[in-house]
Amino acid sequence: MILVFGKTGQVARELQNIEGVVALGRKEADLSKPQACADAIRRLAPKAVINAAAYTAVDEAEKHEALASVINGNSPTLMARTCAEINIPLVHISTDYVFGGTLETPWIVSDPTEPQNAYGRSKLLGENGIRENCEVYAILRTSWVISKHGSNFVKTMLHLSNTRNTLKIVNDQIGGPTPARDIAAACVQIAYQLIDNPTKSGTYHFSGYPDVSWAELANNIFEQARRSVTVVPVATIEYPTPAQRPLNSRLDCNTTKEIFGISRPDWRLGLKVILDEL
Repeated sequence: MILVFGKTGQVARELQNIEGVVALGRKEADLSKPQACADAIRRLAPKAVINAAAYTAVDEAEKHEALASVINGNSPTLMARTCAEINIPLVHISTDYVFGGTLETPWIVSDPTEPQNAYGRSKLLGENGIRENCEVYAILRTSWVISKHGSNFVKTMLHLSNTRNTLKIVNDQIGGPTPARDIAAACVQIAYQLIDNPTKSGTYHFSGYPDVSWAELANNIFEQARRSVTVVPVATIEYPTPAQRPLNSRLDCNTTKEIFGISRPDWRLGLKVILDEL
């Protein structure tokens, strides 16, 4: 059995469709109370743990960084310590937001981290806690998660297109949209491989291809959904938000393919599935 923290998030929902997974929601294990996570791991004694729960409200985190740091930092750290105690692997989902966002090329795992916002700082806290407390782990940084669940860019675009035929969309932030279903499948594959071969432990990147801007993604959504919407590209500076977003969210995923045999998914195919389901 693989124990998953998280029930309502995009990746957590997809993980629950995979055989052999047991997911815990906030009622069973509240990540704002780290000890609850450790107690759940000890009680259920799984073969591996996947942490798919997080404080993901990027703008809200600017006002609630202390809470975000507990959920995204302290709880994963205690999960790691507990997994180490009972000798099982931990797979933890992280983010491109741990980087500064100014590099001209895709980020490699060893690039210096320099979060630009509270969310990124809280996620980096979790990454560091895992590395310091667990020997058998995989930190999987991903970006631009999309699915039929929860709040995400695809659903926002569809909602806005119900009442508007012209939308201004940022075109200078570049990244790889990543279907939650593909992230879930990758996490489970990695967990089982770590059980068999703990030497594969480390930090990895996983995102969809090709890399595009938000404006390009929006155009693709409307094209596939057959909606007549004009996308007007704008610069990030024209669309201010409480939390600063990185311009470069591209991730180099070659090591993930080399070590685990997991390739970058074509998000355009994943988007078609999402739109069909919606």
